[in-house]
Amino acid sequence: MPNNNPNANVHIFDVDQTVVRKTSAEYFVQMALKEKIIRFSQISPLLIDWIKYKLAFPNNDFIENAVKRLAGIQKEALERISDDCFEKRIKKNIYTEAKKIIEDLLKNGERVIFATSSFDFIIRPLEKYFGIEGSLACQLEYSQGITTGKLVGYSFFGPKKKTAATAWLESNGISPQKVSFYSDSYTDIPLLEYCGSPVAVNPDGILARKAKKHGWKILRFKEVVGG
Repeated sequence: MPNNNPNANVHIFDVDQTVVRKTSAEYFVQMALKEKIIRFSQISPLLIDWIKYKLAFPNNDFIENAVKRLAGIQKEALERISDDCFEKRIKKNIYTEAKKIIEDLLKNGERVIFATSSFDFIIRPLEKYFGIEGSLACQLEYSQGITTGKLVGYSFFGPKKKTAATAWLESNGISPQKVSFYSDSYTDIPLLEYCGSPVAVNPDGILARKAKKHGWKILRFKEVVGG
């Protein structure tokens, strides 16, 4: 059962490259393309956004822009593929070290959630795997079970992840000083700076320099559950 004790310390984990090797959306897209739920033409512009991200010039609205091209997909199909994707691809690519840390935290009565720019239907099987709930993830808007090409609210990429996490902490009466945030990406620096205990996991070059300069804890995960 999830721990909703307001007095417990809170540990927020980014997912991609932090808990899971590579990106959860990448695994999902591979399967969705194979199942012909989405077409390559719908996601091909993301290659440019990926290059911009790698060059440290991220487009903070790339998810909102990408979702516009994903109208007309059945919610049931997305959920079906996400469950299959988790069992066949994501589960075996969970970092062993991350798995142990999360399980130990939960055993010790700590509260754990994910905060990710991935979609909720992709992350939900990962939540079930660890027995947690309430994570922060992007949500597609649906009309009669079909995607509209819009998000519910906004994406949780870059500074918008901090906005979402701040609102969540305030609504739960949790001080940021009681929060540890684990992430690999320089785009999460705003939230890392906001939380009392920032932890850089497999940090990219920009985040690694920031973490070393400020004395943040640095963890490097290599082994995955699938070997």
